[in-house]
Amino acid sequence: MKTNPGAKKRFTLTGTGKIKRKHAYKSHILTKKSKKRKRNLTYFGEVHKADKDNIKRLLAMK
Repeated sequence: MKTNPGAKKRFTLTGTGKIKRKHAYKSHILTKKSKKRKRNLTYFGEVHKADKDNIKRLLAMK
């Protein structure tokens, strides 16, 4: 099975097998968002366990 190119660009794997993702809402209309909100959107998040199986399938890990 081929790896989905969109998923390949958006997700990365950690050494322990977790899937990292970037936060949304950090690309435009940033003037009305507070500094704290924009700063917290900078960091990576972890994929929710409900979505993990679908993303693993897109990354051809299953």
